[in-house]
Amino acid sequence: MAVRDGLVVWVGSDAVGRERFPQAEVDDLDGGFVTPGFVDSHVHVTETGLCRTGLDLRPATSSRHCLQLVADYAAAHPGQPIWGHGWDETDWPDGAPDTAAVDAVVGDRVAYLSRVDVHSALASTALRRRVTGLSGDAVLSGPLSGEAHHRVRAEARELLTADQRSAARTAALDAAAAAGIVMVHECAGPDIGGLDDWRELRALSHGVEVVGYWGEPVDSAARARELVADTGARGLGGDLFVDGALGSHTAWLHQPYADAPDCTGVCHLDKATIEAHLRACTEAEVPAGFHVIGDAAVSSVVAALEQVVEDFGVAAVARCGHRLEHLEMVNAEQAAKLGSWGVIASMQPAFDARWGGDDGMYSQRLGAERAAGLNPFALLASQGVPLAFGSDSPVTALDPWAGVHAAARHRTPGSAVSMRAAFAAATRGGWRAGGVHDGVTGTLVPGAPASYAVWEVGELAVEAPRDTVQRWSTDPRSGVPPLPVLDSGAAPRCRRTVHRGVTLYG
Repeated sequence: MAVRDGLVVWVGSDAVGRERFPQAEVDDLDGGFVTPGFVDSHVHVTETGLCRTGLDLRPATSSRHCLQLVADYAAAHPGQPIWGHGWDETDWPDGAPDTAAVDAVVGDRVAYLSRVDVHSALASTALRRRVTGLSGDAVLSGPLSGEAHHRVRAEARELLTADQRSAARTAALDAAAAAGIVMVHECAGPDIGGLDDWRELRALSHGVEVVGYWGEPVDSAARARELVADTGARGLGGDLFVDGALGSHTAWLHQPYADAPDCTGVCHLDKATIEAHLRACTEAEVPAGFHVIGDAAVSSVVAALEQVVEDFGVAAVARCGHRLEHLEMVNAEQAAKLGSWGVIASMQPAFDARWGGDDGMYSQRLGAERAAGLNPFALLASQGVPLAFGSDSPVTALDPWAGVHAAARHRTPGSAVSMRAAFAAATRGGWRAGGVHDGVTGTLVPGAPASYAVWEVGELAVEAPRDTVQRWSTDPRSGVPPLPVLDSGAAPRCRRTVHRGVTLYG
């Protein structure tokens, strides 16, 4: 591959390349291989960085272990507010801790500890007291969800210093570059990081490209245009919450949770608000979108989209590039409609790897039958729904190869897509979801931006006979040889990440 001025200018055999470009600087990769750079279609940059620079609770294996991690962090950072993320009680033998247990290790200090899905959180009494109006034994003792969680999170966010936020963002984008990621889609909003956080992220100079979505509903085309101009976001969507998450029992369901028979989750936006937002954005030709996980949430959005399509026409809706984040509980009829309307599915394959299967969290929350229908990548692809893959980091790690493998090895038979399709959704799919439709970005063909990663094959990976190797070239005309077989061992290790000809890592 030959690169000049940030563009791929030639791809072909080594001998021909050396003859054609005799004055070129030659970089022999010594057994490594090159792919297009990955795009993560759904991240929260500051929160991701806070896991790297602060308290990461994802390794916790029990309530006791979680509290010990909190205690150790508190002791090492005296006098500072404690912001932690990632506890997941799904497989813990002792369940989630309560406020009293948190207070026992942090004392009178402010502590905010979000669950892995960031739709509920533990908060110390010192933090709860800073928020007026919290009442009731459940609110005071257990994990917070819904509006109470949003208010406590906003208060905790205000206590972070500018230096903490800045260091966190840099750490997150550095980690993305080290994972072969050249662009991320930041899903910002009033209830996530707030407007100041988003504006600070936009002002950050870093080689990893950031495309932003702002999750705030509008009710007129004028307001849609005004909000896009004010925020600089590409669209009004991302984590515009219609509902919550399955793990926190806040995803909005038609039928109650299997392990909480009196609960059907939380509805944050009614159908009228959803339809008004879609109508305003379609008229303004602004990409709209929603966070939708539960089947009732999906039904509400599809019904609203159907009305907007009826009023504006398919072409007007399709050209906007509306997108749905997560889209975990979607049926065949809905998938067919979304495909015909050009609605993009921004999904996270690592969710299935982590919570799918007969004994996973999905089955615990929904029962095996309903859980088997979650994250149906093959169904959506078969109906023409464009797929873009990401991590929802910090919910799951910035690890695009893990996502590709998870999509190709779905824990429900019949729901996986091919490795080629999964790889495309993690590269070209992200560019297209972000509004780039030039036909070459996200590939390695002449004329494409030189945005790529150099990889070293994992130590346990082995070459297979040539006739069994999947040809992963992003364009059959490019002449790129097949990648090594990556199924049988460690994931590839990133040696270098380059975006538009500029080295970001390695």
